[in-house]
Amino acid sequence: MAHIGDLIAEMLAQYGVEYVYGMPGGQTTALHDGISRRNDRIRHILMRDERNAAYAADAYARLTGKPGICDVTVGPGANLLPAGFLEALNASIPMIGIIGELPLDWLPLKEKGIASQGFDQLSFFKSCSKEAYLVPSVAALPELIRTAFRVATSPRPGPVALIIPHDIFDADWDEDLLKIKVDDRSVQMPYMRSCAPAGEIAAAAALIKRAKRPALVCGGGVHGSGAAEIVTEFADKFNGLVVTSLSGKGSVPETRDYAAGVLNPLGSKAAIELIKEADLVVWCGSKVSQNTGMNWSLPLPEQATITIDFDPLEHGRTFRPTVALMGDVRETVLALGTALGDIPEHNDWLARISEVKAACDTDKAAEIASDMLPIQPPRIMNEIAKRLEEDDIVVSDASFSAGWISGYIPVKKPGRQFLFARGQGGLGYAVPGAIGAAAVRPNARIVTVAGDGAFSYTIGELATMCQYDQKVVNVVINNGKLGWIQLWQELYFNNVQSVDLESQSSVPGYAGAAAALGLLGIYVEKPDEIGPALDRAFAHDGPSVVEVRIDDRATPIHSFKRRLREKSDTPFPRPGTVYRLRDWKVSPDL
Repeated sequence: MAHIGDLIAEMLAQYGVEYVYGMPGGQTTALHDGISRRNDRIRHILMRDERNAAYAADAYARLTGKPGICDVTVGPGANLLPAGFLEALNASIPMIGIIGELPLDWLPLKEKGIASQGFDQLSFFKSCSKEAYLVPSVAALPELIRTAFRVATSPRPGPVALIIPHDIFDADWDEDLLKIKVDDRSVQMPYMRSCAPAGEIAAAAALIKRAKRPALVCGGGVHGSGAAEIVTEFADKFNGLVVTSLSGKGSVPETRDYAAGVLNPLGSKAAIELIKEADLVVWCGSKVSQNTGMNWSLPLPEQATITIDFDPLEHGRTFRPTVALMGDVRETVLALGTALGDIPEHNDWLARISEVKAACDTDKAAEIASDMLPIQPPRIMNEIAKRLEEDDIVVSDASFSAGWISGYIPVKKPGRQFLFARGQGGLGYAVPGAIGAAAVRPNARIVTVAGDGAFSYTIGELATMCQYDQKVVNVVINNGKLGWIQLWQELYFNNVQSVDLESQSSVPGYAGAAAALGLLGIYVEKPDEIGPALDRAFAHDGPSVVEVRIDDRATPIHSFKRRLREKSDTPFPRPGTVYRLRDWKVSPDL
């Protein structure tokens, strides 16, 4: 007999959802029963941990633009979702969590788990979602599903919690509930597009034409708008510097002469140096977060600024722009490019960009060629880069992995081929993110890079990769420690505590664990073993783990490198330093 689980599965399929990531529970079994009758249109992927269901759905959403769907049961299932929800909320990723709940009339029994697994889920998810809804009746459910898709995809996108009581899940399905069709505008983000006013476009174009050293900073909003190709066309005629945030990597090909890589403390040294020399900075789909804004030292007081974002609250959050262009990134950049016409040549500026990049490339070449033992991570990244094909996807975990990827694996074409967990920056994203990515890109090779600390979070999901026979190469850069924290403690506290992940008598074997779970596992200790190991992994028809023993002193953070090199007593900011936002004032007119 048909039930409300059939209604939900049918609506998800009509919205074009191909996969739901999650873990069944007694209260949500109706949903899985409904999906099982529609496996030609929608499938469920069983995760080993509910936290990872949200990360997998996040990766699905980043690659498709559709809301990623995850499902969990009431109580212990629900309380594991917030890490992934906060990642999606802060990174503006559309997601819908279908969350089980106790029956409606059990409301007085939720407190303190009197009714098994009960707690106030609505208040809980209000704190980590764009919006959260408790479904009050069968009749209200279809409209709340439509609302969830609209809210998840509309500016700015984010996660929506849809909490469905057990008695509603199991109720009979009345097909009349589907008379109102799905809203095709909310199948994919952005829900609707808009463009900045013509007068502001003209003011921005005039500002760009007067600039001598213009710079363009591309954030994750470029990918959210599906604007990478349009932004690349704009950058080609911009005659200036182009850098990206981690989330914006892929907004332009990094093979272009004007592209200087990722602007971040663990990103490109050239980007960090050159951005300070610009007289105009165009912030395109970037919220100018702490890391992209280099602890909000950017923009400099003397720099004119243009901001492009569909969220009105971003035009002045940390500085007041000279010109604010409120609108969809793709539409606004198209209009701005048209308004610009011919742009003056900036030969001196382009020559300066080339000079700084060349000096940095010399340093990088030496790192890549290093035969040091233990292995230096740049050499690993270079070997990965050699083997990547045009449609392959790289999924980064948090911490140093993001820096090694961003600095040593270049983007060759516009588009979102690199996934970074920067909404929260929490460990444990790469493996479940790869599961979500592999489902929607079955013909591509998915590559993850994670430190041993991050990889430890999600070893259980290797069984998921194996079960679904996904083509994922997991590269574990193992230094035996929480590397970032070790160096932080050493440099700022002169003490190291609770960072060792192994002892002399107990050394975790991630490649061995992978082999035990049915994957191909390869362990690497020497530089000349990296290439052959990756060849085997890339050729393997299934998931693999390549564990590489690396130097525990290696770091992509330039300030850490400098401190380690200098070993000086020069004062430096203590942890917990409060960075004050610059006083509000209009950037100068060029």
